[in-house]
Amino acid sequence: MDRVAHWNAVYTSKGERDVSWFEPASTMSLQLLEEAGVGPDACVLDVGGGDSHLVDALIARGFGCVSVLDVSSAALARARARLGPQADRPTWITADVTGEWSAPPMDVWHDRAVFHFLTAPADRASYRRHLRETLKPGGTAVIATFAPDGPQTCSGLDVCRYAPEDLASELGTGFTLAASRAHVHTTPWGASQSFQYSRFLRVG
Repeated sequence: MDRVAHWNAVYTSKGERDVSWFEPASTMSLQLLEEAGVGPDACVLDVGGGDSHLVDALIARGFGCVSVLDVSSAALARARARLGPQADRPTWITADVTGEWSAPPMDVWHDRAVFHFLTAPADRASYRRHLRETLKPGGTAVIATFAPDGPQTCSGLDVCRYAPEDLASELGTGFTLAASRAHVHTTPWGASQSFQYSRFLRVG
């Protein structure tokens, strides 16, 4: 599957409220970051950020070191257009998280609904490599995936579903599960999707 072609097609053919993952505010993510004591002096990488509104919230809260990575240039273009005069404040990285890319050391790795699309073990291994290379020791990773009772597919693609403990096992040594939350996401058309949000501490 050509991820670039797939996700560019999604973001060029559908509006932001035409996709199941749309949320007007990144409430759960922000709560977990606040609980971790993450403040505006932290450097945050939003992996698979697409046209999520998390970047807007971080800028509004005074974060000056924010990067957004996504495989879809169309998604990032939509986010930049929405931010308008603020669009030059984040760093935009067009890349597949499993491919070749780099970023400066980060205090926070945030991923809402990318990891569960990585059904191939090699892709998950590449993800873990980038996570270890990018997140500073002592840093925070917030990763949200479909829960065990969540959807089995999304955007026409198969997904892997995780309980927090399963996700911790996937990340392996060096990451401690610090907190988790069950969350029911309501799509723009009123359907319910079971997610889990997990916060990890990089300990090695």
